[in-house]
Amino acid sequence: MHYKVVVFGVKDTSENIVEFIQDNICKVDLVITISPEVTKKNQVSGYKGLGILTERYGIPVHEADSYFLTDEKTVEFMKNNTFDIGISMGWQRLIPKEVLDAFKYGIYGFHGNSGYLPFGRGRSPLNWSIILGDTRFNLNLFRYDEKADSPNVFATEMFSITPHDDIRTAQYKNMICSKNLIRKLLKAYQDGNISIKCGSKDFDSWYNKRTEADGKVDFKARTRDIYNLIRGVAAPFPGAFAFVKGNGDNAEDAGMKVTIWQAHPFDEMIDFSDYAPGEIIDIFDGKPIVRTVDGSLLIDRYESDTVINVGDILV
Repeated sequence: MHYKVVVFGVKDTSENIVEFIQDNICKVDLVITISPEVTKKNQVSGYKGLGILTERYGIPVHEADSYFLTDEKTVEFMKNNTFDIGISMGWQRLIPKEVLDAFKYGIYGFHGNSGYLPFGRGRSPLNWSIILGDTRFNLNLFRYDEKADSPNVFATEMFSITPHDDIRTAQYKNMICSKNLIRKLLKAYQDGNISIKCGSKDFDSWYNKRTEADGKVDFKARTRDIYNLIRGVAAPFPGAFAFVKGNGDNAEDAGMKVTIWQAHPFDEMIDFSDYAPGEIIDIFDGKPIVRTVDGSLLIDRYESDTVINVGDILV
């Protein structure tokens, strides 16, 4: 069978893109995703099964048994069918050469950073941009090859990262720009004129893979760095966290974990020198104020199996 427009994805953002293309541009002929069993072996933040798209639109959905598309079922599927163009949204693995070569016009995906590819290649670029305090994000729609985030750029759009954004609101902006770029790509595909810019004068740099453990907060850090971390790993990611140390307990061994979903800088002028970094200064409306090395942070929303009290220390 021949499939013209194919979307690769594993997340709610993938579903959103399929709906956008289907409702506004053209028919989506196929969705390639992973089976729920694959998520048990791979950490997939924001995973969503996409089988519902068959019920909603009649779009066939192929569930691969490998995130790397190397399972026997998927290999046979690729051999026995032909494809025009692929769009990847929320697919966080390299796509093998055999799959890339099966697409007449290529497979395209998104990658961004504060600079220009190949600067900022690697994992979790939007999270890293917030955590590092970047104020802009260049989103590239580029043609995949066997390497990660190669500068085979079709088009780019830029958006701002404000001090009020967390990872979810930044994803909203990312999705708006993604839709603009997809509209341009599919128009070029329909016109038979996809032009790729492969020359880049920038240099390689890489974002490292982030894990849930990287969300650990160090309250000896500056307020801005703690704030950037919290908003950079907020939902749908695992969240920033610390442990409550009270009455001499070994907080981590006791499992007294606090997941901090939302917080903001509180005050940097009040004298909090009588409190240790990480100490709970006071609590108002159930919101703890915690000392940082250069000020304080108000925790707006957190989750914990233990009660946080004034005088406790977050470590």
